[in-house]
Amino acid sequence: MNPDRAGDAVAQRAVRREELLDAADRVICRDGPAASMAQIAAEAGITKPILYRHFGDKGGLYVALTERYTGRLLVELRTALDSGQDRRDRVERTVRAYLGSIDADREVYRFLTRSDEGLPAHSHVLSFRRRLAGLLADGIAVELGVPASRASAWAHGIVGMVESAGDWWLESRTLTREELVTELSDLLFGAYAGAGSPSGTGPGPSLPLG
Repeated sequence: MNPDRAGDAVAQRAVRREELLDAADRVICRDGPAASMAQIAAEAGITKPILYRHFGDKGGLYVALTERYTGRLLVELRTALDSGQDRRDRVERTVRAYLGSIDADREVYRFLTRSDEGLPAHSHVLSFRRRLAGLLADGIAVELGVPASRASAWAHGIVGMVESAGDWWLESRTLTREELVTELSDLLFGAYAGAGSPSGTGPGPSLPLG
C-alpha cells in the first residue's frame, strides 16, 4: 500500500475512534453506568460489530474512555498544582479542579468507577491515582524537604481522601462544591487537630501540601 494512503487510513481511523468515543460520552452522560455497547453503537449510527472492531470488546472501550477522561483530568490537576499564590491556595485550587471535573462528567465518572474490577480499565484508574499521587509527592518533597517515603505516604492518603469525599459528595450533595473545598482544605491544614482545643475550632499543626 502507498505510504501516504496508509497514513491517511490511520488518521481516518483515529478520527473515527474519537467520534465513537464522543458517542459513548453522550450515551453515558444520558444513561450513566447502565450504558450498553448496543446503545453506544446506535448513538454512533453503526452496528455493534463495527464498535467491537475499533475497541475489541467492552473492556477495550472502558480503557479508551478511561485514558481519555483521566488524561484530561491529570492535565487540569497538574495545572492547579503548579499555580496558586501560596500553599493553601494550591490545595484549594487542586481540590476544586478535581471536584469540578467529576461533577461536570459525573456520569462518565460513575461509569468508570463502577465498572467491573476485572475489566482492564480498572488498572488504568489505579494508574491514574498513582500518577496523581506521584505528582503530589514530588511537590511535597521539594517544597517541604521531607523524606520521599513521608511525601509519598501523605500524597497517597490525600488522593484517597479527596477521591472518597468526592464520591460521597456526588451522591449526597449535603454541601456545595465550595463548602467541600473549604472543609477538605481545612482538614489538611489541621482542623481535625484543633477541633477539640479549648478555643473550639482553632487550627492545630498543619499537614501542608506541596
